Amino acid sequence: MYSVSWLFNPARSEITSLDSGNIDDILNNADVALVNFYADWCRFSQMLHPIFEEASNVIKEEYPDKNQVVFARVDCDQHSDIAQRYRISKYPTLKLFRNGMMMKREYRGQRSVTAIADYIRQQKSNPIREVQDLEEISSLDRSRRNIIGYFEQKDSDNYRTFERVANILHDDCVFLSAFGAISKAERFSGDNVIYKPPGENAPDMVYLGSLTNFDLIYAWTQDKCVPLVREITFENGEELTEEGLPFLILFHMKDDLESLEKFQQEVARQLIGEKGTINFLHADCDKFRHPLLHIQKTPADCPVIAIDSFRHMYVFPDFSDLSIPGKLKQFVLDLHSGKLHREFHHGPDPTDVAPGQPNQELASSPPESSFQKLAPSEHRYTLLREKDEL
Repeated sequence: MYSVSWLFNPARSEITSLDSGNIDDILNNADVALVNFYADWCRFSQMLHPIFEEASNVIKEEYPDKNQVVFARVDCDQHSDIAQRYRISKYPTLKLFRNGMMMKREYRGQRSVTAIADYIRQQKSNPIREVQDLEEISSLDRSRRNIIGYFEQKDSDNYRTFERVANILHDDCVFLSAFGAISKAERFSGDNVIYKPPGENAPDMVYLGSLTNFDLIYAWTQDKCVPLVREITFENGEELTEEGLPFLILFHMKDDLESLEKFQQEVARQLIGEKGTINFLHADCDKFRHPLLHIQKTPADCPVIAIDSFRHMYVFPDFSDLSIPGKLKQFVLDLHSGKLHREFHHGPDPTDVAPGQPNQELASSPPESSFQKLAPSEHRYTLLREKDEL
């Protein structure tokens, strides 16, 4: 939603125009950067320009250091290579960067000066809660994923690296820290970072790598904070499609935790090497009746496993085959190789036809993707509306 309740003073506006020659240098040196990907022909882009510029003016008064907060823009028609690099397909798109790393959640708030300025203030707030007594640790919410850092002092490279990680992953984990005498009991071998997974009796996990190696501690923390199998909802569906990876989805009834646990175990056992090539998700059968209809299923058929490639949907033959070694992995590999699509159009590959059986041509195409309706497009909220019509 756009607001016209802004005061525009173009004389003070300092929006940095990005191109292939300066984008990496500018974003890498910015603590926080909000980038407006726009197209001049787009009416909504035109409406956003003065709002974005005034929000920049407001924030620059609060954060005058040029590297603290950067407001920047990319003309996607002039720099289609940049638009492609960041998978921009709708305009305008506002994406947040931290030290050059693009955050997975783009800005989806109100398009007003106040809302954008408040969003940046929130991004600049400290994501780490400082513990004043170790007794606080025993009363943590164990339904959440907690990362706790024990440091000798705040003014240290170890803590600064921890803070960078927390800034990126604070939506996925709760971050806490303790210093000096308060943390001493937990620093018997030096500064220490631990992960407390959900569950009252779940054992702690200790980070054993270098605390100043950002890439290493970020990878470790992301692995702990972002579940291998995530739930897709109507609230996060668009966000997940923007990651640009096909979906492997378990549709299950909300109270069918046994099927979910089996799916999680087999994904971890068979598909850990495919992480980064496909998103592992689970969905509530009742809420996602529409995608099930695309594959001629109903909640009564759940649990059901399917792949949505954003072109078509493909159904895993039988949930009971899930525990057959390599079966689920082959299903995913058949997607990547094009076999799933090919066999839907042309029947089984010759090597898969039983002796004496004809290789018949299939007349029908695979079901169209359902979740592509959540992907960035002028119709990207279609599926969200359909949930109210069912």
